[in-house]
Amino acid sequence: MADHTGQAGDGTSGQDSWRDSVSDATATDLENLLGTGVSAAQEQLQRNGGFLPFALTVQNDGEVRLVAVSPADAGEGSDAEFDADAMIRDLQALLRQNRDDFRAAAVVCDILLVEEDSDAIHVAAEHRDGSLFAAVLPYSANATTQTWEFGDLGADASEPAIWVD
Repeated sequence: MADHTGQAGDGTSGQDSWRDSVSDATATDLENLLGTGVSAAQEQLQRNGGFLPFALTVQNDGEVRLVAVSPADAGEGSDAEFDADAMIRDLQALLRQNRDDFRAAAVVCDILLVEEDSDAIHVAAEHRDGSLFAAVLPYSANATTQTWEFGDLGADASEPAIWVD
């Protein structure tokens, strides 16, 4: 799990201005990736109790595809079973290599919101036109009900990782 020190906003102030700054087609692609990414991560959490980093793409024909890489072994002396940061780097490299095949992509990973002391689903979406949108969804396990509880989806800062040269 990656550490994340950014602030998770309330998701309301930035979303409207963000959407106004991009074309409808771009906003639709990025929102589709965000929704699909959050849903897939929630499903994996409920089924397996966790999830490995993965990516989604919106192909040039509009089809959404899942992209995954094999887990990298964690370094010696680490108590983690896999190196999530290495997997994210591998996903980003794979997406950069194949970026002519799709018009938008998102990397989805499990992060720790340090200031809130909460786990969260993080989705960083990027469009070939340069638009970026990232969001975090805090979550926690409810031991009493044996279910996952999700907080409010919030906007987050993001840097381009796929359409960079």
